Amino acid sequence: MARREAARLLRRLGPLAVESWTRGMPHSQHESANRIVNSCRRFHWIPSLQRPLCGPTTSGGIYEGQSSAKKACEVQKHTFGSAATHIQRNPAYSELNSDDVSYFKSILGENGVVQDEDRVAVANVDWMGKYSGASQLLLLPKNTTEVSKILSYCNTRRLAVVPQGGNTGLVGGSVPVYDEVIVGLSGMDKIISFDNVNGILTCEAGCVLENLSNFVENEGFIMPLDLGAKGSCHIGGNVSTNAGGLRFIRYGSLHGSVLGLEVVLADGTILDMLTTLRKDNTGYDLKHLFIGSEGSLGVVTKISVLTPAKLPSTNVAFLSCNDYKSCQKLLLAARRSLGEILSAFEFMDHHCIDLAMRHLEGVHNPLPASPYKFYVLIEITGSDESYDKTKLEAFLLRSMEDGLVADGVIAQDISQASNFWRIREGISEASVKVGAVYKYDLSIPVEKLYDIVEEMRCRLGDSAEVLGYGHLGDGNLHLNIVSSKYDDNTLERIEPFVYEWTSAQRGSISAEHGLGLMKAEKIHYSKSPEAVQLMASIKKLLDPNSILNPYKVLPQSVL
Repeated sequence: MARREAARLLRRLGPLAVESWTRGMPHSQHESANRIVNSCRRFHWIPSLQRPLCGPTTSGGIYEGQSSAKKACEVQKHTFGSAATHIQRNPAYSELNSDDVSYFKSILGENGVVQDEDRVAVANVDWMGKYSGASQLLLLPKNTTEVSKILSYCNTRRLAVVPQGGNTGLVGGSVPVYDEVIVGLSGMDKIISFDNVNGILTCEAGCVLENLSNFVENEGFIMPLDLGAKGSCHIGGNVSTNAGGLRFIRYGSLHGSVLGLEVVLADGTILDMLTTLRKDNTGYDLKHLFIGSEGSLGVVTKISVLTPAKLPSTNVAFLSCNDYKSCQKLLLAARRSLGEILSAFEFMDHHCIDLAMRHLEGVHNPLPASPYKFYVLIEITGSDESYDKTKLEAFLLRSMEDGLVADGVIAQDISQASNFWRIREGISEASVKVGAVYKYDLSIPVEKLYDIVEEMRCRLGDSAEVLGYGHLGDGNLHLNIVSSKYDDNTLERIEPFVYEWTSAQRGSISAEHGLGLMKAEKIHYSKSPEAVQLMASIKKLLDPNSILNPYKVLPQSVL
């Protein structure tokens, strides 16, 4: 009976009309391949699949949620979290004056020093309109030397500085808290070199991730990370926050992919660690101090990164499961059956799907009749289309027979695959459109990962909608709590409970978003006092005047 039901579902997943477009394949050749594949098997190959851009995007440099600095300032009072709202401006910092502006103009020119209120207002606010500062100055250096001169001067004058990339973060790490000088790296966007034998890219920190992805794909490679915000985020910001993203399950963290860095320290010292060597065991590997330090130890200006080869065969499946236990078992089965070709394993609860359908334009539910509680998106990439397809078919058949998968579809063309990914990547965007969203990025053992979602629903009742989704293959939950407006009572029911619960599971309160301003005072939930004190010692050594991204990452009490 189970086999007949699985066979019925497999037939349902059969071939649909296919778009005759494939990156890198002539039109006639692609049509011929379609006929051969569709005549032999039920599922269709999607070569060089590209996911759509969603999340924080940019148009003329203005992010959604940043159009009104005044509105963001009003919201800010209710979104920092209980501890962060009480942080006072450090009186040791100097205030900007006309002599400072004149000096910056002397090294950057008129165009590199922005005082226009509207342009500075945009840089003062994060893309969600959640965190807002009061900086009066935006500096736009064009090279490392200019960054060095800026920091050397600011260190001498004790002017606090906030490095800013694409400003797509979620924890207030890339915008000022008070009147810090903003150093924007968007002008440092050059690709320096690409080794097309070893796949090593060297570029400046201001390069947009999507632009780098397009560049290396034309060379037959891919970037080792992929994010929903790839159309806006900068590679320097990705490195500084140790961004995880959708390919983590396949390629790991940037600690493994980044080969070298160039970093400017607080006193203007240019630290050249821009090696392209795969192996270098001479002394301490200092670059790892700056990967994930959120601009608090130095400003990343150049990066060399190892890029994997682009594989020709990609398939995406959108599946439903009856319960979270089935999602866990499906993950284990995918690791065993798909192994080396598994490139993404994302899960969403039905609340996420409902939200996406209500607030995202141009998307549709691939399983509209499914009353199921959980959904899983699986992507595989490999070098042998026939081999990969056979493995995927066998995996799906076994999963259906075992009752792990209740229903599902496999993308038959680029449009369907884009729709699948648009749903998953658009959840964050959709949640912001509701009005108020409390976002938590947690690492939790997979078997307990969804428990916090259910407990939070019990705590909040009907006062807010609780969403659970994320990178199940990485044990990374995105817990989003959405309501019509920010409310102190709601926040008190969320925090510190969410941090205490995560700590009790020996999890991390920041899986990939960083600590920023939002969680700087909460670091003790994930790190021991000894570890935090050692971090503070490193901060004091590299930035004794504490001018780099102040109030972020570490508690003020240890600095």
